[in-house]
Amino acid sequence: MNDISLRVSELHNPTIKKRREAAIRLGKSADLSAIPHLIEALSDSHTGVRCEVVQALGRLGDSSAVPALIASLDDTDPMVRAAAIAAIGKIKDRDAVNPLIMCLYDKDINIRIGAAEVLGRLGDRRAIEPLKKLRNDTFSQVREAAEAAIQNLR
Repeated sequence: MNDISLRVSELHNPTIKKRREAAIRLGKSADLSAIPHLIEALSDSHTGVRCEVVQALGRLGDSSAVPALIASLDDTDPMVRAAAIAAIGKIKDRDAVNPLIMCLYDKDINIRIGAAEVLGRLGDRRAIEPLKKLRNDTFSQVREAAEAAIQNLR
């Protein structure tokens, strides 16, 4: 059994720590054949595993993972959503612009900040008007992230 096969099988291990470690190692493997297995693991019941899986997909950096990462923007846990935003930022796929714009309205401050930062780096001017709405956000960190993103897009 090769290393990838072993790591893929560990994604189904009953021990959370083993599943997390498997996701980390698959993400560092640079083997794109791991992507479908990682995408399948996004349904794991444990938040920590889903976070590691999302980060692994971002490390692999292949746009084939973007639809699954976009779906993870709707995860119930904000840590997973934040990891998905960061992963999309690493892959730099503009197909995620509209879903990231929706994240600007998330109730979690870190999601709004992360989405603004990634939108600023993606370079898609469709984000300018939605980012302008964050200039009135309650939190100064959100306002600052939105302003910096707008400046990057200009």
